[in-house]
Amino acid sequence: MVSEKYVVDLNKPLVSQVGHLGEDYDEWVHQPIVSKEGPRFFGSNYLEFFTRTVWWVIPIVWVPVASWFISNSVRMGLAGPHVALFVVIGIFVWTFAEYMLHRFLFHVKTTSYWGNTFHYLLHGCHHKHPMDGLRLVFPPAAAAIIATPIWNLVKLICVPLTAPAIFGGILLGYVMYDCTHYYLHHGQPKTDMPKSLKKYHLNHHYRLWNYGFGITSPLWDFVFGTVPPPSKADAKHR
Repeated sequence: MVSEKYVVDLNKPLVSQVGHLGEDYDEWVHQPIVSKEGPRFFGSNYLEFFTRTVWWVIPIVWVPVASWFISNSVRMGLAGPHVALFVVIGIFVWTFAEYMLHRFLFHVKTTSYWGNTFHYLLHGCHHKHPMDGLRLVFPPAAAAIIATPIWNLVKLICVPLTAPAIFGGILLGYVMYDCTHYYLHHGQPKTDMPKSLKKYHLNHHYRLWNYGFGITSPLWDFVFGTVPPPSKADAKHR
């Protein structure tokens, strides 16, 4: 927690401090603090309120929005089986977007004051305090900022009849992602598949942060060669 050039005081609001770390920010932010009590971001109680989001807000906000988009394709005459198909396509597209956003935006390397500050707000806070349950899912306003260019891209690529159904599927994929992400940190899985996903994701936090970018699935890690190598303990059990 100590940089040669700057010392972060964890007892004070962090957002105004992390930018001063400069080149040392990347190392600092990937040294996790395992505590369910999150840090203070801002001195202002008003700003601080908007940095905290309970997980169930995500389906409450985004499932109706996704349903509205899907219903637009229905109203325009897209047949039921085709609606279902394009929603599934949208969910699959989300898995790719999830991987690309996580790898190339959420883990972009920064060294400037504003770059470090932006990254900390976007994703660095989650790596520094991975068990902070109120800074784990995306606040709806932040998610809407990312969703807007994705919707514009879908409209550009797809015909008007199918674009809403595909985008609705993307939004449903996002809801599954954020709820899964929360569960992997705070849930206690009992069956093999969620246990494996939890282990896979916590490996990304506590061992090799530059591998294992898939949350809902490791599919794209296999495609792009970012599956983490086995730990020594895993290798002994093989």
